[in-house]
Amino acid sequence: MRIFGDRRFVEVPGDGVHELPPLLLKSSVSSASLEGVVHRAESIVESDWLIPEEEPADTKAADALEARRVNLAVNLAEQYAAFLAHWEWGESIAEWIRQCEITFGTKPVLRPLLQPDIWPHAGRASFVTLLNDKKIPRGDVNLENAVGYRLTFRQPPPIHFFSEKALMFLNASLAHSAFTAWAGASGEEAASLPPERFQFMVMGTEIREV
Repeated sequence: MRIFGDRRFVEVPGDGVHELPPLLLKSSVSSASLEGVVHRAESIVESDWLIPEEEPADTKAADALEARRVNLAVNLAEQYAAFLAHWEWGESIAEWIRQCEITFGTKPVLRPLLQPDIWPHAGRASFVTLLNDKKIPRGDVNLENAVGYRLTFRQPPPIHFFSEKALMFLNASLAHSAFTAWAGASGEEAASLPPERFQFMVMGTEIREV
């Protein structure tokens, strides 16, 4: 075990670089489905009484009310789209970790590393840390939150299950709490995998090696 600053790293025997399975990024969101999300968001805005029901006094007031309704719907749709993007990343990472487990089990050099402090049965946070250390391209997605969403939801609930406030609270705390609980399930912080000893492909709209 090597210690650098406040980080503990697993000592991988030898000096070779190990190839891990590719991280296959899944996406089920299309422009058509996003358009449908906005329409459903407009229905939620109306049904949740987020705007007053009384008739506007004049055309200017009516236009302002309509603009407010559209803005609320777009904001709700954007929050839901961010939730979906994170969940899909979490689903992709969960499948990648399962494939990595198979790879570690088939390589004699890596198999002994499957110890509780590195690979706790209830959590494999060291692989999420590896993704962060490798600085994989992910846009605005927080990988820990992505895994937290996947731990919370086996399938992403439709937008009509949420209110605007529910999505706001969900984005703010639930995913982080789920990941933290999962990562700490072994009773101590998992040791990190040295990023220079592993490489893999990230496959989505582009294919990159990291």
